[in-house]
Amino acid sequence: MGNPKHTEVSVARQSPQRPDADEPELDDTADAVEPEDADTDQAGPAPDRSLWEAVGIDPVEIALPAGTGFTLRAYRPARELTPTDVAERDEDDPFLARRQVIEEEDDETVVILDEELAEEFADSEREAEGRRREAAGDEAETEDEEEAADEAGDEEVPVFLSHKGRLLLFKTPESLVSFIRSGAPNDLSQLDSWRELSERVEPADIAPLDEDTYELDLVVENLRGGHDTWDPTLLIEAGEIARDVSYALRLPAVLDMLSAGSSLDDLDEALRASVNGGIGGFMGRRRLKKIGAQTASLGWRTIVGKISAVVDWRD
Repeated sequence: MGNPKHTEVSVARQSPQRPDADEPELDDTADAVEPEDADTDQAGPAPDRSLWEAVGIDPVEIALPAGTGFTLRAYRPARELTPTDVAERDEDDPFLARRQVIEEEDDETVVILDEELAEEFADSEREAEGRRREAAGDEAETEDEEEAADEAGDEEVPVFLSHKGRLLLFKTPESLVSFIRSGAPNDLSQLDSWRELSERVEPADIAPLDEDTYELDLVVENLRGGHDTWDPTLLIEAGEIARDVSYALRLPAVLDMLSAGSSLDDLDEALRASVNGGIGGFMGRRRLKKIGAQTASLGWRTIVGKISAVVDWRD
C-alpha cells in the first residue's frame, strides 16, 4: 500500500512488414487459431462472501506508516458490547500516567470537611436538588433521559479484533486465521458468531472488499500536496476508519479532533460535498479552498500517530 496502484507502460507500435514477393501468400481461407482467453485464467473466481454475511463480521485491511495489516471489524448495538479494557494500555502511556499524577496531586489539595459537617452539607444539597427537579418537571425529564439511553443502546457501533485497548493487525491472512483459531482472548470473542467464524475461516477468506481497505499511510502526504491534489475518496475513507477505530479503541482525543464542528470535520464535509455535482459540488470545492493544507496535514499526522500508537502488530 502507498505505492501507485497502476503503472503505465509505453510500448512502441511496430509497422506491419510487406510480404516478400518470392514467398507464397497465406491462404485467407485457412482456419484461424483462436488465442486462449487469458482473462479467464487470470481473473479466477470471486471471493466467497457467504461466511462473512453469516457471522456479521468483515475482514479489513489498513495501511499505516509502519506497514499494512489485516484485522476484523463488526457493527453491533452498543448495549450488546462490552467496551475494550484500556486500563493496562493507559498505564503504559507515560503522558497519561503523568497527567494522572497531576490530577491526584490536585485532588489532595481539596479541603476535607468534618464528617458531620460534610453529611449536613450533602443532605442540604440533596434537598435543593430535589426541589429543582420538581420545579423543572422531574418525571418528564427522567422519561426523556431513559428514551435517549434506549436510543443510544440501540445504535450500532464498531468493534474490532482488539485486546486491552490495542488494535490487532496481522501481516498475512495466514497469521490472522491462526490467531482466530487459537482461542486467544480478544474483544470480538464476545460476539455470538465468533465460534462459527473460528471453525470455518480459511486464509482464502481474508479478502477485504475495496470499501474495507484503508490507506492511512497516504493521507498526510496527500494533504501536503495542496488543494488541487487532494483525493476525496482517500480522505473520506480515512475519516471513516479513524472514527471507527477511535470509538472502538476508546481514543477520545481522536474523536474530539474529528467531532462535529472541528476543522477536520469541516474538511470531511467539504470533501463529501465536492464530489457531488451541481451547485453543491461547486460550493464544496469553494469551501475546500478556505481550508489550510498545513493545518489539515498536521491534524491528520497527529491522528495517524495516535492510531499507530495503539496498534499491536502480529506476524
